[in-house]
Amino acid sequence: MTRDSRVRADARTGTSLALASMLCVQLGLAVSIELFDQIGPAGVAWLRLGWAGIILLVVVRPRRRDFSARGLRASVLLGIVTAGLTLLFMASVARLPLGMASALEFLGPLGVAVAHSKGTRRLIWPALAAVGVLLMTEPWRGEVDLVGVGFALAAGACWAAYILLTQRVGDEVSGLKGLAVSMPVAGLVATLVAAPTAAGSLTWQLVGWGLGLALLLPVIPFSFELLALRRLTTAAFGTLMSLEPAIALLIGLIVLHQEPRVGPLFGIGFVVVAGVGAERTGARHDRPAALSPEAP
Repeated sequence: MTRDSRVRADARTGTSLALASMLCVQLGLAVSIELFDQIGPAGVAWLRLGWAGIILLVVVRPRRRDFSARGLRASVLLGIVTAGLTLLFMASVARLPLGMASALEFLGPLGVAVAHSKGTRRLIWPALAAVGVLLMTEPWRGEVDLVGVGFALAAGACWAAYILLTQRVGDEVSGLKGLAVSMPVAGLVATLVAAPTAAGSLTWQLVGWGLGLALLLPVIPFSFELLALRRLTTAAFGTLMSLEPAIALLIGLIVLHQEPRVGPLFGIGFVVVAGVGAERTGARHDRPAALSPEAP
């Protein structure tokens, strides 16, 4: 396989992994929202992250010798950021429609895309995505819960850091071993934050739901994202995430019966175009050592 062919194949594979990840994330969020009345947003985040950490520890079984000092440090930092991202976004979707919260959160990946783009042509895609986000949030209507907006924007900042750290972990640590460290760290942070108030509401049924949710979000999608970021630039990945608010709108409509207005529907068109543009220009040319030609 020539280098150009490999680059194109990486772009296609990375894009497919990113899209599958986003679908899992939004389905997992829709199911999570249904549990808010029983255990609260922070409690749902705790269940998901706690189970995810246990699953990855058991399945992957990371060992200290698998990590350089830099890779271990990045994995721990990724876990802390993942906990912040999950807890903050759960708090935002408790106050905002799923599509709007996802659109605001997307400002984090959009910032990564803008910061890492080179040349004016590559800035077209983040710019189109920004217009789409504006149409989806409709700030001129003045009906937004400002606390929910604050949570979503803070989650967006965590998401930007998550993208950068996930790529670093993917480059430094082979396979899914980095996630097998970051997820237990995230679960520990979520336990410290949420367990004191949510533990009293736990039932065996909720514990079972938490196990299923952990697979749907974050185990499967975060694994896909790590593999995608080995193949795509952070600019391309960040812009591809512009599709997530559109997916969130559709999942919110189908699963949660949250009907979008005309403006958000036009916004979907802008972010889809931006996502297609990112896919065409987003393969990494500096394939990391952690990903050999035969690796997944």
